[in-house]
Amino acid sequence: MRGTAVAASLALLPLATACGEGTDGDSAGRKPSGSSAAPQAGVVAPAKVEVIANLTGCKPQIRIDAEELRQGLCHTEKIDYLITTFPEEKYKQTWLDSAAVYGGKYLVGSRWIVSAKQPEMLEEFRTKLGGTIQRLRGIGPTPGSSAS
Repeated sequence: MRGTAVAASLALLPLATACGEGTDGDSAGRKPSGSSAAPQAGVVAPAKVEVIANLTGCKPQIRIDAEELRQGLCHTEKIDYLITTFPEEKYKQTWLDSAAVYGGKYLVGSRWIVSAKQPEMLEEFRTKLGGTIQRLRGIGPTPGSSAS
């Protein structure tokens, strides 16, 4: 069951990052390239999909409910995004390490991650939830680069 849940989560990862912003020419690494500090958020979101979704204005459709993570899909008029929560930080870090292959931007908090097809919306969510915006570089060629 555990392996299936993690595999299912990773299978959904391209959905969250496929339409994400392109990366610049130096995106060959797998490590986060940086993050921005969170402003003083009025509420610090707990690691529960439904509560985070409510704070961002949606009712989530739970896609994965496993020991290592819970993931809900939010669909609004403005944006589609995934909220993933973890019972322990180590599971969140494993998820981020796996997501590094795909690159993209993520809003990361204590035991939770929000990923969106429109990463510019993460800043709006950051003011509501707290957390930091992390950019993962990905591997392989970047859009617009040519192989020699």
